[in-house]
Amino acid sequence: MDIFILIGGFTVLCLLGMPVAYALGLAAIGAALYVDMPLEAIMLKTSDGMDDFALLAIPFFILAGGIMAEGGMATRIVNLAKVFVGFIRGGLALVNILASTFFGCISGSSVADTAAIGSVMIPQMVKAGYPRLFAVNVTIAGSLQPLLIPPSHNAVIYSLAAGGTISVAHLFIAGIIPGVLLGLSLMILCFYIARRDNFPKGEVIPLRRAVTIAGEAFWGLLTVVIIIGGILSGIFTPTESAAVACIYSFLVTMFIYRDYKWSELPLLIGRVVRTVGMVMIMIGFSIAFGYMMAIMQVPAKVTQFFLTISNDKYTFLLLINILLLVLGTFMDLAPMLLICTPIFLPVVKMFGIDPVHFGIIMILNLGIGLLTPPVGPTLVVGCAIGKVSMEAVSKSIMIFYIPMLIVLVLVTYIPALSLWLPRVLLN
Repeated sequence: MDIFILIGGFTVLCLLGMPVAYALGLAAIGAALYVDMPLEAIMLKTSDGMDDFALLAIPFFILAGGIMAEGGMATRIVNLAKVFVGFIRGGLALVNILASTFFGCISGSSVADTAAIGSVMIPQMVKAGYPRLFAVNVTIAGSLQPLLIPPSHNAVIYSLAAGGTISVAHLFIAGIIPGVLLGLSLMILCFYIARRDNFPKGEVIPLRRAVTIAGEAFWGLLTVVIIIGGILSGIFTPTESAAVACIYSFLVTMFIYRDYKWSELPLLIGRVVRTVGMVMIMIGFSIAFGYMMAIMQVPAKVTQFFLTISNDKYTFLLLINILLLVLGTFMDLAPMLLICTPIFLPVVKMFGIDPVHFGIIMILNLGIGLLTPPVGPTLVVGCAIGKVSMEAVSKSIMIFYIPMLIVLVLVTYIPALSLWLPRVLLN
């Protein structure tokens, strides 16, 4: 009955439309009252959940991505992507995905990527003769890469949900190959559709102009070198790299690019503070929720349940992927990571699955949920920017799920895609 109070209460509150963060907190409080636990314990766990040095990476990365997104970096990245693939048939679609790859190394956010790249690329694609729905689909599908490519703040959240026992640096590096593989698979699909439907073909950019474009984008892309290079060299930790990236992105935006007005900076900081506030509240309450799950032995019972179904780890991974794909359609990625990680991690360890590998599986799997109705925050943002209905996009995007699911299967059953690079670079 106590588990029903916790899980059932949370589910009912979410169905009633309550924000996930508050639903987590109230469900934890309700369960604590039911088992006669002092509410001070819940409050202390909530406070402890937000009192972690590693969490400083989240506001810094969000602020750095916001500054670069609104400071002209998105346009420069799009222009750079045109140099590489803009001349191919359907080139603007390939440019869209490649730009998302570049920008993902700065923003680490699917929604931010959709807003920044979509506002630049969707109007260009429509003007060039691409169907509006196709332009929106390419934009939101490509925005899945920033969830995997460092610096993904979701990797920080997963590490926290795992009790801080998993290295954020390992998670960052582990996402590179799956992220690039996803981008390549989406580009292959777009190239096929472009050839089939005879989409426009761009022009080759002259060498002198290409050098100028590369020079303009260089300062922004140097952020990636600072983040990854600093971590790999041991100069600073992932959290410290976030602070350095934030300062560097501010200097580049305000003193080199100078496309952003000083008067608009307080508004940007206000938006970042609201976003960070929501994330931190969710983290704090999710830690309390996870504490109650541990008290009620939910992870142990889930482990026993899966073992009664099968003791084969490949079957377990299949079942987990199906479950997460379903749950991801109803809830955002961050709360799902915070709720599911402490439940599934004991099972993962029992099956001998590397927690870093499992983290990449979860982030990719739940990231697909960002593009699916009825919640799908990335889907909502893409529809708003592209000025199309969610119903229309939900039908037309189906073909883009094929490469996503193929990559998910490859990442799930070929651990080396996630684990080889961290072993080479960090061990």
